[in-house]
Amino acid sequence: MEQILTQGFVENFFFAVLRMSTPLIFCAMGALISRHAGTINLAMEGILLTAGLLGVIFSAITQSLLIGALGAIAGGVLISLVMGYMNIIIDANLMLTGVSLNQFASGGTLFLLFAITGDMGSSRMLRSLTFPRIDLPLIQDIPFIGPVFSGHNILTYMAFILAFVTWFFVFRTKTGLRIRAIGFNPNAAASVGINVKRIKFSAFVYSGVFAALGGAFLAMGYLSFWAPDMTAGRGFIGIAATNLAEGNVLVSVLASIFFGFTDQLAITLQTLNLRPQLLQMIPYLSTVLGLVIISIIRQNRENKRRAERLH
Repeated sequence: MEQILTQGFVENFFFAVLRMSTPLIFCAMGALISRHAGTINLAMEGILLTAGLLGVIFSAITQSLLIGALGAIAGGVLISLVMGYMNIIIDANLMLTGVSLNQFASGGTLFLLFAITGDMGSSRMLRSLTFPRIDLPLIQDIPFIGPVFSGHNILTYMAFILAFVTWFFVFRTKTGLRIRAIGFNPNAAASVGINVKRIKFSAFVYSGVFAALGGAFLAMGYLSFWAPDMTAGRGFIGIAATNLAEGNVLVSVLASIFFGFTDQLAITLQTLNLRPQLLQMIPYLSTVLGLVIISIIRQNRENKRRAERLH
């Protein structure tokens, strides 16, 4: 216990929390955009897996981080376009489509890896690149602040920057206004000339780009290789963070950091020789509890509104 209370241990813990939160923030921002469009991109897990593998493959072939990132984004957009087509054009069930695409990506990426490398364990045979870490000038020399906030992967900083970009895009641009308009009332939006299907497709594409960056981080930042089902439910947790926040960008980021905290807490507690099977439940249990608490708050809020209307 004395080792846990040291300053160095605490600094490393919170450093790891921000690292754990990175893919959750990317997924949360993608889910937030689709949520404001009146739908939800349930293929986040599939996007993370596909983007991560394609990022590794393209960076290994070209030895270019930029092309690797573009390959990852292309994979995320492809899955999102399929999701959008199934949901918007042929009106397929959203839940079934999301589950199907996630399962397809889980098996399809493994098949692609085997076809390229002959290995079904990981992409270690591919000499892929990794995104660099950055030391922040001035901040890195501040006690406690520096060790926690400096030295992260460049995609970690990009996640927080894109959170601000998402807020500006959704709430301060004409396209963002149209996205929120069709999410609020698609019929009213269509009556003033807004192309509802095109805007919804755009929202799916945006969500795919954001989640793809999360997949690139997992395979080329958090780790230096791709592995089957390495997402461990992070796509769904990112969606849960947005639902908890009810579409609020800042609260979505804070919820993502909280889930990153519980994930890292579970890993840290394993060093105390506690049962790992129980500790691995912590991130998912915290997600369920958070959803239950928010549901109770919403229900109480609705009951108060009904009571006020009756009076």
